[in-house]
Amino acid sequence: MDKVTMTEQIIAAKLEKGLTWEKIGKDLGMSPVWLTSACLGMNSAPAEKAEAITEYLGLGAEVCTALKAYPTKIWDQAVPTDPLVYRLYEVIGVYGETLKEVIQEKFGDGIMSAIDFSMEVDKIEDPKGDRVLLTLNGKFLPYKSW
Repeated sequence: MDKVTMTEQIIAAKLEKGLTWEKIGKDLGMSPVWLTSACLGMNSAPAEKAEAITEYLGLGAEVCTALKAYPTKIWDQAVPTDPLVYRLYEVIGVYGETLKEVIQEKFGDGIMSAIDFSMEVDKIEDPKGDRVLLTLNGKFLPYKSW
């Protein structure tokens, strides 16, 4: 089973059971952000997590195997058109160079890891309109010279 078919089966089971990523993550003791990413095929799940996810959703061994498989992390190279995804793309387009400058000024020449990394999504209630708080937490990896 490929990651696309796996994702389709997971989404169908999630919808059929009326679940949210937040509920599944809480019930399984997993970050809902990481869980969602794995279920959408962008991360591989360790065996115990893959088994817990498939058992929880009532899915078979093929889905479990696909969850454990290493993904190929490529995505459409076109500018995204989904409004939420596009806005995140726009944030990086507008502020990417700024973030690079500020990070390198504070840490030196290097990058923020997306491997030794975590992310949280929180809702901040505000009378003027609720706010989205994204926390990206990645290890700084300095470039080496030799």
